[in-house]
Amino acid sequence: MNKIAIVYWSGTGNTEAMAQLAAQGAAAAGKPTDLILAVDFTAAQAAEYETIGFGCPSMGAEQLEETEFQPMYDAVRPSLSGKPVVLFGSYGWGNGEWMQSWAEDCEAAGARLVASPVIANGAPAGSVAEDCEALGAALAKA
Repeated sequence: MNKIAIVYWSGTGNTEAMAQLAAQGAAAAGKPTDLILAVDFTAAQAAEYETIGFGCPSMGAEQLEETEFQPMYDAVRPSLSGKPVVLFGSYGWGNGEWMQSWAEDCEAAGARLVASPVIANGAPAGSVAEDCEALGAALAKA
């Protein structure tokens, strides 16, 4: 198996760019990686992947996107126990509270966060882009 899924939702393209960087990091470490839109990922598919990267920007009052990403995450959440996971997303306001809450929820579900979540204020650049690639590498090594 040993495949990596990088599942994301992006409204402006910033989180999509982060997903692509994470996929590049995993590929550089020699692991097959599938980039999957949140709307196309199911709980059944989660079982097909050894590790999963999730990407979602901050929405509204520092929360996950509610119409596509949150329902997918809620469906997949029960299958995360013991699974290596990384989290990433972009924001344009606030202080990253949504990511801290999301990381705590993943850990409560039993997911094993293999790297600190990465957040980007806007498009990923510089050290944030490098951090996104490092997320993919962390998934590849998990």
